[in-house]
Amino acid sequence: MPDSPHQPDAQGPLSPADAALPIIGAGSAKGQRVGLLPQQGWAGRNYHFARRVLLPQLFSLRGGAPNRPDLLRHNGPDFQITWIGHASFLLQSEGFNVLVDPVWSNWLGFIKRVRHPGLEIDDLPPIHAVLVSHAHFDHLHLGGLRRIGQGQPIIVPTGVGNLVRRTGFGRIIEMQHWASTRIGPLEITFTPTKHWGARMVHDVHRSFGGFIIRNSSGRTVFHCGDSAYFDGFTEIGTAAPIDLAILPIGAYKAMSGREVHMNPEEALDAFRDLNARHMVPMHYGTYPLGGEPMHEPLERLLAATSARGLENHVRILDEGHPVIL
Repeated sequence: MPDSPHQPDAQGPLSPADAALPIIGAGSAKGQRVGLLPQQGWAGRNYHFARRVLLPQLFSLRGGAPNRPDLLRHNGPDFQITWIGHASFLLQSEGFNVLVDPVWSNWLGFIKRVRHPGLEIDDLPPIHAVLVSHAHFDHLHLGGLRRIGQGQPIIVPTGVGNLVRRTGFGRIIEMQHWASTRIGPLEITFTPTKHWGARMVHDVHRSFGGFIIRNSSGRTVFHCGDSAYFDGFTEIGTAAPIDLAILPIGAYKAMSGREVHMNPEEALDAFRDLNARHMVPMHYGTYPLGGEPMHEPLERLLAATSARGLENHVRILDEGHPVIL
């Protein structure tokens, strides 16, 4: 990644003292927090996961390969979207480059990444801001953030700021639900989701959510972060007209038995509730985090998309290949 990226910021420069302090956004609406206790049958589900999903992946070769597209030319009023893998995206609009949930780790503990990232960190354009939806290891990777942080702002949920203090970012913006902030040409609003934010069992105070990202031309992207299906998607859809909804479709067979992720059909229900124009799926095919086979989420999504006549509204991305949406 190039050194010393230019960092346009509509809020103006910060003094060194101000830059060291988190900025707490206004707003207090809460998402729906999922409990941490496992449901009956968790031991059998974990055995199935270890034998049928986890172990086969440990001995397989990683698929995919990093791409090296030209990411320096996009300055238009629309959004150029590049899927890096899992929930990691590069969003580019009006000459401003934002990473959401950037994770390059080949391992999450004993869980192996089964596909290479679509972009290498060194091939990124200058990054002007980073958004992190919650503190789970598959969404917040400290090693990657340390390589990216060069004085830019980073936006995180309330209670997550202390995790990223020593990663090189100049401003840590902690946001509560429905708070908004402006960075460069983008207005960013933090929304509720149905999930949980604990990085460890004891730190349940950490918040979680998704992001509505609107440019100065009124184009809007919603990155869900992570969520089970809930009625809050209707409220999010009324907060802004959404051109593109990036929604998770995998890890829906949780070993704990808890309702923590959407399946592909529920993701299409959320897309309907959001009243969005287009949808891009994420959170599948990169890390084996659920009991379902790795190939199943995308196959189910394609079947459900066809059954509902949404082929012109759902776009499947290849890692590392930018598209304008």
